Amino acid sequence: MFGIILISIGTFFEEISESISKIKINNGEASVLTMAFLSLFWGAIFYVLIGISKNDEFIFKIASLPTFTIRAFFEIIQAYVSVLAVVSADRTTYSFVRTITIPLLVIVDLILGYKMNILPITGIFIILISILVLFMNKKIGKKGIGLALFSAVNAVVTISLFKYDITHYNSVAAEQLFISLILLIFFAIFSIVRAKENPFIFLTKPVFFYQSFSVGIGGVIESFGYNYGAASIMTAAKRSSALFWSVLSGKVYFKEDNIKLKIIVMNLLVLGLVLLALN
Repeated sequence: MFGIILISIGTFFEEISESISKIKINNGEASVLTMAFLSLFWGAIFYVLIGISKNDEFIFKIASLPTFTIRAFFEIIQAYVSVLAVVSADRTTYSFVRTITIPLLVIVDLILGYKMNILPITGIFIILISILVLFMNKKIGKKGIGLALFSAVNAVVTISLFKYDITHYNSVAAEQLFISLILLIFFAIFSIVRAKENPFIFLTKPVFFYQSFSVGIGGVIESFGYNYGAASIMTAAKRSSALFWSVLSGKVYFKEDNIKLKIIVMNLLVLGLVLLALN
């Protein structure tokens, strides 16, 4: 139970960060490139600290470069498109569509030969049907759904490559640190060159610092939450709590409509996620 509470707190901070990003970009106060940099900054700092504290467990093998390079390419696309999706789509719509990543990963596992019982398969069906209902309802805002869907599908690629690398080559800390540094350097350069913004200066501004720190501390809290339960259960808790916070912020802060339908869809998605975790 304590792990689920930590996961919920972590996703709460992430919701704050994404809501601030949406507001600031829509108000023209920062570019997508700069907000992507800020969202990645504290996560990179966290992995640097891990690398320093666990020298004997910090492993990166040259043999991983082919898959690592491909992953880095798709991670850059993922980071950029995800921020665009956050800005364009309703908070609830973005969060709902993002859950597609999990059943797609399960489908990949099935294709690769992993055995599963009827419960996770039923969970996949419930999630896909719930998203389909959302797509078909004319009262639900469709703006940004394409970006959110691309982000959800592309995450299957990045997560699969991540799992492959840490299974066959690298430690988690090394893999994530170098990916984070590549992303930070990329978005820092493009923020300066393309958007004419210095992203480091934004870290001195209270609101942008809070946005950046919120997503960083949220990730740290979630990582501790995973220590208190099975990864599948904690992942289901993460997605479920993220759905809850997005529905809440969508209604209270962004004044989104059709809250009753969204609550119904949210409950169906949570049911599907729980079933997926019971394999």
